Amino acid sequence: MSSNNLTPDIHTTVSDIRIEREPPKGRYLALLSLAALGVVYGDIGTSPLYAIRECFHGPHAVALTRDNVLGVLSLIFWSLVIVICIKYLAFVLRADNRGEGGILSLSALATPISPSGRTERWGLLALGVFGAALLYGDGVLTPAISILGAMEGLTVATPTLTPFVVPVTIAIIVGLFLIQHRGTTGVGRIFGPMTLLWFLVLGTLGIAQIVQAPEVLAAVNPAHAAGFFARDGLHGFVILGSVFLVVTGGEALYADMGHFGTRPIRLAWFTVALPGLLLNYFGQGALLLEDPTAAVNPFYRLAPEWALYPMIFLATCAAIIASQAIISGAFSLTMQAVQLGLLPRMNITHTSSREIGQIYLPGVNWALMIGCIAVVATFQTSSNLASAYGIAVTSTMVITTVLFYFVARHRWNWGKLPTLALCGVFLFVDLAFFGANIIKVLDGGWFPLALAAAIYTVMLTWKKGRRILLKRIQDETEDLEEFLYGIEHQNIQRVPGIAVFMNGNATRTPAALMHNLEHNKVLHEKTIFVTVKTLPFPYVDSSERAVVEPLGNGFTRVRLMYGYMEEPNVPRELAARLELGPKYPIANATYFLGRETIISSEKHSGMTRWRERLFAFLSRNARSATSYFKIPPGRVVELGEQVEI
Repeated sequence: MSSNNLTPDIHTTVSDIRIEREPPKGRYLALLSLAALGVVYGDIGTSPLYAIRECFHGPHAVALTRDNVLGVLSLIFWSLVIVICIKYLAFVLRADNRGEGGILSLSALATPISPSGRTERWGLLALGVFGAALLYGDGVLTPAISILGAMEGLTVATPTLTPFVVPVTIAIIVGLFLIQHRGTTGVGRIFGPMTLLWFLVLGTLGIAQIVQAPEVLAAVNPAHAAGFFARDGLHGFVILGSVFLVVTGGEALYADMGHFGTRPIRLAWFTVALPGLLLNYFGQGALLLEDPTAAVNPFYRLAPEWALYPMIFLATCAAIIASQAIISGAFSLTMQAVQLGLLPRMNITHTSSREIGQIYLPGVNWALMIGCIAVVATFQTSSNLASAYGIAVTSTMVITTVLFYFVARHRWNWGKLPTLALCGVFLFVDLAFFGANIIKVLDGGWFPLALAAAIYTVMLTWKKGRRILLKRIQDETEDLEEFLYGIEHQNIQRVPGIAVFMNGNATRTPAALMHNLEHNKVLHEKTIFVTVKTLPFPYVDSSERAVVEPLGNGFTRVRLMYGYMEEPNVPRELAARLELGPKYPIANATYFLGRETIISSEKHSGMTRWRERLFAFLSRNARSATSYFKIPPGRVVELGEQVEI
């Protein structure tokens, strides 16, 4: 059994350590920036497929007038500046958890995450967990809306192909998920160059149209955005839900920070991604001023007729890249949640022997695939999906701002008034976008909220259930020091060999040891108690990995610490840390594990009955501890017990 509980001494001496990286320079910086372009900006790079169209042709569209076009373009420009350039790139990227980012990393910075709950700010933890749950909705919706938006170019090419849009989209989605088990190394090599080509084409198409109507450049003046709200009132506020589509993908900037570092991410944005996006959006606006009928699909109408099919192909490639990045992000998020004790252990396959971050989770993969197919078949068009798309991302951005405030105040000791002022501006913008999207709940926004609520319930049920389970087991076991003192005065037979007992609490006697002693009446000459802890930051240096304590009389206690981006390997660490002599090779050790059967009981009131049954179901289907800790199956003895919760 493992515990994610933190002892105070470990938390105070290790958690504030920060890994300093040498800033990339020269050719290496250029290569990292190119890679970041493909992975980080794939999602936001596909927004031109549908964002402008939803403003002037969707169900909540505004009238296509010159003033409205300039107003919408001004909103788009300043949304990218405030949300992406200032909020994420200038401030949120500073909140790195030993080099890693993402909503769970931010949560771990804002409040320690541990099964005991003694050190947590419960409200902040709940916010962070719900933010993580919302990202799974993003993982379902992004492939669906991106690929569907790309395929809708077929209807522009010829209306006779309209019936094939949904089937072809589903076929591409199925193919994308079927190849996930092969890893992203091969596809990853073309992510950067292909996305670079995509942004260059976006910018080129935009410039060609801006030349025809350069007056659209006046939209950089925020007065046009203010005038838009003054004229359109409530309808102008509603259109923010469509404008928000231009910044979806902003969370990826922070989530992928650990892969590339902040400098390549910022460089890729300001040199390639931002210019390409702005030029394309302004180009679409210029096209609408000249030809209002282009509002049906202004993106594809930017391309000359001869380039339409190549553009569909390129857009499809960009959509697949955006989808791949989101899928990989869902795998990484799940691994973090498992390690932090928010989800049960799952089967995790490493698809690369060189890159630790390249993992594949079969259960998550098939769940995402089924979800993507279901939403494409249900919503049919990217316009319908756009209503569902914004709510999940706006909610996550609101949560990010709140958590960032607590990190800035309590981790960095920023002044209260400056922090309130800064986060207040961010929160005002976030809540404006959230309010404009929340009115679309009945149009499809219910889907990501319902999905997030289900995952949120599972996460908190598992977390609370594990905490209750650990307490029940602790109540039934003896203090380890008292146990060792007691057996010194008993005539217990010691048999040759090494026994390793996995122990969820380093200060208590493992239940498996007590059962083994009760039934077999023997102890091994060398007995090792191993406790595995997950700390609230991504990686642990090898020098801080283990604490080995000889307890005398052949007993040894070993504490192993891992980050939430790492997988434990107990036999490897024991072989590296213990020197028991040639008579006791650690490779011949026998591992004793407890296997608890969870029983829902009315005697205890830790959770409602339905949550107790859910926890029991999750426990039965969790990945085995043998596999999780990389223990050779032939050297494991499992001793079971029933535990009422």
